[in-house]
Amino acid sequence: MTSSSRFSIQQLGPDDVALMEALLATFGEVFDDVETYRRNRPGTGYLRQLLGSDSFIALTALKGGEVLGGIAAYELKKFEQERSEIYIYDLAVAAAHRREGIATALIQKLNDIAAARGAYVIFVQADIGDDPAIELYTKLGIREDVLHFDIAVARDDSTGRARL
Repeated sequence: MTSSSRFSIQQLGPDDVALMEALLATFGEVFDDVETYRRNRPGTGYLRQLLGSDSFIALTALKGGEVLGGIAAYELKKFEQERSEIYIYDLAVAAAHRREGIATALIQKLNDIAAARGAYVIFVQADIGDDPAIELYTKLGIREDVLHFDIAVARDDSTGRARL
């Protein structure tokens, strides 16, 4: 666990389901998308398995047991070389605790984990117009302008299998 006088950073493991649930609530509030992060929330068994997997990384910023923010990230094992990259899927800090260095501390802790795992890069996406996120990531990394596409998974009604 990494700590400062104001907050501590903790990597979550299989026994930290309650903290993961609190982090999900924080994501919902910060992203103004409570429905996505609360409806159909995964069960305890699913969260334990996810938190115990080698490919998922969850970090929380804590103060007195309260979740101030966190990161959900994935380690992606590459096929072209024996290496991996870390993808920050979600990063959020509660509005009342922004500008306290929490996001930077979370990314630094993730960087330490990435280095220990032998990853060669951490990458993250930011939405156009999300100026605070763009400012943070610009300070910490190199910007690449790319296009992102979501391809819906269509299901065949008769078989239930995915189809394009």
